[in-house]
Amino acid sequence: MEASRALGVAEAYLAEGRVIESVAFLEKAGAGEKLREIREQAVQAGDVFLLRELSLRLAEEPDASTWRVLAEAAEAQGKVSYAVEARRQLSILGG
Repeated sequence: MEASRALGVAEAYLAEGRVIESVAFLEKAGAGEKLREIREQAVQAGDVFLLRELSLRLAEEPDASTWRVLAEAAEAQGKVSYAVEARRQLSILGG
């Protein structure tokens, strides 16, 4: 699939709020900045699953600061299991 078509599909998914479905198409389109933007949104939303998926696609491991912010966001939003996992990752990194 050519990059422009992949980007169009990704944008259509994003317009419908289907973020996870957009990720593979954004990767195919080479839309690294958009992937990083969504990654930051995942951190602010306390979404461990989405952070991991985007970090994998970007080949950029989350650092201690990222896990700390995500843990706090998850806790604030009542996402207990995500907060626990983020704190676990933070402890692995020595944070």
